[in-house]
Amino acid sequence: MTDTKNYSEFTVTTTPFDADELGGLLWELEPLGIEEQEGSLRLFFYEEAKGQELKTFLENLKANGAIEEFTILGSRMSNKNWNEEWEKTITVIKVSDTLVVRPSFKEYTPVGNELVLVIDPKMSFGTGEHQTTRLMLLAIEKHITKDARVIDVGTGTGALAIAALKLGASYAVAIDNDDWCLDNGYENAALNNIDPETISIRTAEVTDVVETDFDFVLANIQKNVLLDICESLVTKAKKGGMIILSGLLIPDEEAITVAYTKAGTTFSEKNGLDEWISLVFIKD
Repeated sequence: MTDTKNYSEFTVTTTPFDADELGGLLWELEPLGIEEQEGSLRLFFYEEAKGQELKTFLENLKANGAIEEFTILGSRMSNKNWNEEWEKTITVIKVSDTLVVRPSFKEYTPVGNELVLVIDPKMSFGTGEHQTTRLMLLAIEKHITKDARVIDVGTGTGALAIAALKLGASYAVAIDNDDWCLDNGYENAALNNIDPETISIRTAEVTDVVETDFDFVLANIQKNVLLDICESLVTKAKKGGMIILSGLLIPDEEAITVAYTKAGTTFSEKNGLDEWISLVFIKD
């Protein structure tokens, strides 16, 4: 894929600094991604004007007492530099005793019955490094059933859909509203020898998907988006189907549980890593 589009990078520091809590809040600005560093967060946007929106957001946090001070450092970088930066930091991730995620440029020899997912992030997110991706992969590994039909909403790299297929699902629809994800998802599917007939990756919103009656609905997206698309996600699941959600911080549990049970599901399970959680619901 050829794309000469540049992106803006902003490094944010705050006092006090809580990477998980701050990162969860900053996802509301819909960045391309957030990278945690020692004492700061790096946010990436296509639009340079997002810098002013970021400043206003942090000023509001300060006014509300959530933080005392903040600084923002910004720069303009190219997609090529993006990929180079990621390749320096991406490592092999052991999600569980039997599930491993590695980039194509890192060698790894499976031990025992380990299943290895090969995921290159490009401009998309979902490499297994973030707690929410690991929580989703753990839930998929635990619950996926043979020949299941899956929809992965906000697919990013396609990692969740690919994992579901490699763990026994027969068909997956993977959607995202970022054009990068279309190419990245198909590239990663090929890296994992996924049969093209079993996966459909689309640039789309969940309401654009005509298929229904999915056995599993997967969505690793921040709270506000999950609340906005709650009814649409529930509609996509068949009766008795499982809805697995993450991208959530511990304080998000109540609002998500209220919304999804009201939309016609029953709460089933919660898991957590650090400040992040995943929630599982069964469609009534």
